[in-house]
Amino acid sequence: MEKIASFKAYDIRGKIPSELNEELAYNLGRGLTKHLSCKTAVIGHDVRISSQPLSDALARGFTDSGVNVIDIGLCGTEMIYFATSFLGTEAGVMITASHNPPEYNGMKVVKKDSVPVGYDSGLKEVEQIILQKDFLPLAEKKGTLTKQDITTEFIANLDKFFEVKKLKPMKVVVNAGNGCVGPILNILEPNLPIEMIKLFIEPDPTFPNGVPNPMLEENRKPTIDAIHSNKADLGVAWDGDYDRCFFFDEFGNFIEGYYIVGLLAKSILKKFPGENIIHDPRLVWNTIEVVTKAKGIAVQSKSGHAFIKQKMREVNAIYGGEMSAHHYFRENAYSDSGIIPFLLVMQLMSEEGKTLSQLVGEMMRNYPCSGEINSTIADPTAKIKEIEEKYPGGKRETVDGISIEYDTWRFNLRMSNTEPIIRLNVETRGDEKLMKAKTEELLQLIRK
Repeated sequence: MEKIASFKAYDIRGKIPSELNEELAYNLGRGLTKHLSCKTAVIGHDVRISSQPLSDALARGFTDSGVNVIDIGLCGTEMIYFATSFLGTEAGVMITASHNPPEYNGMKVVKKDSVPVGYDSGLKEVEQIILQKDFLPLAEKKGTLTKQDITTEFIANLDKFFEVKKLKPMKVVVNAGNGCVGPILNILEPNLPIEMIKLFIEPDPTFPNGVPNPMLEENRKPTIDAIHSNKADLGVAWDGDYDRCFFFDEFGNFIEGYYIVGLLAKSILKKFPGENIIHDPRLVWNTIEVVTKAKGIAVQSKSGHAFIKQKMREVNAIYGGEMSAHHYFRENAYSDSGIIPFLLVMQLMSEEGKTLSQLVGEMMRNYPCSGEINSTIADPTAKIKEIEEKYPGGKRETVDGISIEYDTWRFNLRMSNTEPIIRLNVETRGDEKLMKAKTEELLQLIRK
């Protein structure tokens, strides 16, 4: 079956213009109209040079098909999730390549109620409509295009998740990475009792300070340096479309997303005990312990936003967290947010009167982890089978790749959806030395 190179497992993403261009954006508007039978759509875009032309072409595809389009302009992905639900549209499209290099762009698609449209939940059908040019006839009456600013409503919606009166004054380094989050931070600042030390706050499509991807170690240095030089209480950095935020403690240490899942679960269960909390299978012991202690119910789901959101809806979970820094909230249309975790972590620090290093320190000592380590492998499937056979016994799970658990340590090994890469995660019960030894042992086998 013929394929379009930019159609991926969870979204559309590719190089401009060879894999993604205005013609494809226009056709996507027409294809989504047919597949979703939509009458209304909301669209928005990130700061990239190619984003506005793609947005204009997408809007034409929709309006030529008779769809009324609301364009919310420059925004973060979570604003599209919010807008689709808040405005009651049948489709929402965010034009972004998040943390990819400047020559890339992409589109994240949701349908009514912000339910994600991935390759296995609609994009495959849209791809075939486009390839076969099987569109609905052009509409006799074109749809309308309305520009609408929903920033005020988006900011007001955040009040559901935190209580500003509980925040104590603190000094926070905020690194916007020249992505889209700067304008939102500027609006939030006067309403929060914190001093923001702002880095790269202006949206800039050339990314003069590097691609906004705090997962890259070289991109963390400005945040760490600013924490040290300003004696800040906290550092937070966002990716380009700010659906993820990353935390640094008062010493400038980067905090693994795994422990932030535990923190947010604890924070939410303080207010809502007994609720279901979703986690992914890569690293689990700390989350299960925190959730159980806080009288919640830990529920495992396959990694990836489509799976997490589906599982959250199935069990009516209040929160879902992935170690990759995606955090999902039921009251946010089950969608991920990079702003809500920022507010919740500051509130938890304020309520408990503890620094971030104190809040995560015990978790890190109890469950040291390797963090996710990627290895490029010619035949990932064969390699995973080989590793599985080399580690007999233990409790085994295949929710996402293979997880093997022994009394004192466990590991998860899974394949990338899009590349010939194997991802390894290792954790132990309070034994950092064992964690490092087992990580090294597994990496040698994987890369042999």
